[in-house]
Amino acid sequence: MRKDRVTRRSVLKGAAATFGALGFPYIVPSSVLGGEGRVPPSERIVMGFIGVGGMGTGNLRAFMGKPEVQAVAICDVDRETKTHVPARDFGRVPAKALVERYYAEKNNAAEYKGCTAYDDFRELLADGGIDAVTVCTPDHWHGLISIAAAQAGKDIYCEKPLTNTIAEGRAVCEAVKQNKRILQTGSHERSNPQGRFACELVRNGRIGKLHTIRINLPVTDGHHKRVLEWASQPQPVMEVPDGFDYNFWLGPAPDAPYTEKRCHFWWRFILDYGGGEMTDRGAHVIDIGQLGGGYDATGPVEFKARGERPTGGLFNTFMKFGFDCTYANGVHMIGTNDEPRGLKFEGDEGWIFVHIHGCKLEAEPASLLDETIGTDEIQLGRTEDHRQNFLNSIRSRQEPFAMAEIGHRTATICHLLNIAMLTETDLKWDPAAEQVTNCAEANAMLKRPMRPMWSL
Repeated sequence: MRKDRVTRRSVLKGAAATFGALGFPYIVPSSVLGGEGRVPPSERIVMGFIGVGGMGTGNLRAFMGKPEVQAVAICDVDRETKTHVPARDFGRVPAKALVERYYAEKNNAAEYKGCTAYDDFRELLADGGIDAVTVCTPDHWHGLISIAAAQAGKDIYCEKPLTNTIAEGRAVCEAVKQNKRILQTGSHERSNPQGRFACELVRNGRIGKLHTIRINLPVTDGHHKRVLEWASQPQPVMEVPDGFDYNFWLGPAPDAPYTEKRCHFWWRFILDYGGGEMTDRGAHVIDIGQLGGGYDATGPVEFKARGERPTGGLFNTFMKFGFDCTYANGVHMIGTNDEPRGLKFEGDEGWIFVHIHGCKLEAEPASLLDETIGTDEIQLGRTEDHRQNFLNSIRSRQEPFAMAEIGHRTATICHLLNIAMLTETDLKWDPAAEQVTNCAEANAMLKRPMRPMWSL
């Protein structure tokens, strides 16, 4: 907790000493004790927010609305910008104003000390009073910032995919373990009660023996169509906007000239910064497949994947693909661009389809959805929501639903599918050693070189 904040114990002790000596009863403000529905300052989780673009601001709003959270710092390399979302301003200036306006409207001005805005995440992490951070930057920054946060003693809510390479994912897991930190990967579908119920049905044999997990990842949304349209258009070199530290935005990624479509939102379709649809929605859908199959600590042992991607332009992630992964127990994970987005668990006695997003369920037989999971069966637990699960874990020090290892294993599948498509090679994977055993070229792609000023 923040060193400069008054704790409940110190308030009571000081008040007792002052008023008790005079023989008067003491009274302290209800806001300090947690009255009026407030959480006492000494029990609040103090948070900083690294990356406050679209998803980052969404997480900021959600966490700030939790009574046990106090937002005190934000960080972004962009002072202020408009993204692909119409009429929405993001960046550190709008985020700071959002936080301070929120607390002013909550009538907490007397006890709130303001929000500090940073352009360098290392300065935010140096604040010893911050308990936890969100990491909502582009994917190529997830690993380095999460490792630094763990080493600084912060608990971490990191957006999915956990990292942009497999080597970074393992390094994040080790840093979290060594520093005894809590990390929640932002795979929020995993906390949906319907999704968890579907996975319980599968894990408890309600569809018989699981043999296939079908992954549907359509690329028919408006932003997919725009990427395909722009793929054939040359993107001009542009002046870096005032207030945007583009060099810091690039960070560990290779040097590249600035053009607006390289950054905000569209970065996810450029392999230097993201993995395209495979790591975007794929990280959600495949993650539920991992949970339903009981594979959270491992992954497939064979990867067959082929795809098509734009070449010669700015965007170079796979926009069409098909894959077939095989787990050690013979279960296949088969993926296509079919609609609707989601996944289908197929067993020898039935099937369950989980729609992503929202986890609406379909099943055959339909009566599967009326089943009750017994107390003596595998139960996966429930939570109020994904972010609350993270906050509860901070207090209990118990692992959250999407702990670092889980986020890493899901991201690993996404990355290996991209690697299989890039190399046009069927890969054999050792999930224990985390090595490709049949292709040196693919194995070398488990990590990427970083610019000299950055390293794991």
